[in-house]
Amino acid sequence: MSAAQAAPGAGAHFKANIVLYGALAANVGIAIAKFVAAAISGSSAMLTEGVHSLVDSGNQLLLLYGKSRAKRPPDRLHPFGYGRELYFWAFNVAILIFALGAGVSIYEGIVHIQEPEPLRDPLLNYIVLGVAILLEGGSWTLAVKEFNGARGDMGWWKALRRSKDPASFVVLFEDSAALAGLIIAGAGVWASQQFNDPRIDGMASVVIGVILAGVAVLLAREAKGLLIGESADPSLVETVSKVLDSRAEITSVNHIRTIHTAPDAVFVAISADFEDDLAMGRAETVIEEIEASLKAAIPQLSSIYIRPEKRRDAIVVERP
Repeated sequence: MSAAQAAPGAGAHFKANIVLYGALAANVGIAIAKFVAAAISGSSAMLTEGVHSLVDSGNQLLLLYGKSRAKRPPDRLHPFGYGRELYFWAFNVAILIFALGAGVSIYEGIVHIQEPEPLRDPLLNYIVLGVAILLEGGSWTLAVKEFNGARGDMGWWKALRRSKDPASFVVLFEDSAALAGLIIAGAGVWASQQFNDPRIDGMASVVIGVILAGVAVLLAREAKGLLIGESADPSLVETVSKVLDSRAEITSVNHIRTIHTAPDAVFVAISADFEDDLAMGRAETVIEEIEASLKAAIPQLSSIYIRPEKRRDAIVVERP
């Protein structure tokens, strides 16, 4: 493959993951600046923020790795592909935030409260925090823009619960927690200097840790749902139902069940009652036509299973 041929693929990959790359670049630079500032000033909250940014950088790398692994094609052992591997790495990200981000933050804060160390150069902390807020704010704005584009008219919380792409909401939550942490760290440095009590800086570190723990628990909950297997959006199920209703050969639908095999791939299983006098050959043709119509209407349908069977007493259509 020539360089000219490879370039568009690389460009498309970067564009598809621009939120992750933007967050990674911001967090690496911020982490370095925070560690330098913590070493010079002796601020526990600043050291905590450095660890936080370092963990966030590792998280973006894990999500990029997970997205790469999820793109592998189906094989004999994994006939539906590897799309859900991304959910596994998203769950690991939540664990890292909890264990490293929150754990180290709370530990450092407690140590600093028990053995307070006066701040040596708070001005440097303010400079670093100001720059970090600008960089983190840029990354957060990019994540919000991407998330808004995906959620459409849905509310934020509903869109989060419906989202099947962990990369989008993980970065959004990380950046939100980071901005909150930066504000708290700045307030801790100011209060420690204002009241001449270095223990306040340690308290700020503990608060940052608690925020990270809360974010980690929320992300773990969402990743767990995706790992177990979540149904597709109700609008997708409704589209499937309309396609089936348009076929005169189908007298009733017993159930429509879906599951995400990747953020952009859905498996659908349909149980439907066909006309009793429909010949076997014609039924096969009808099923092929229905599959073609469904794939045309819903491109993210990766696998379609249609089972002809008699109408049941209760018609079951998947509901969220």
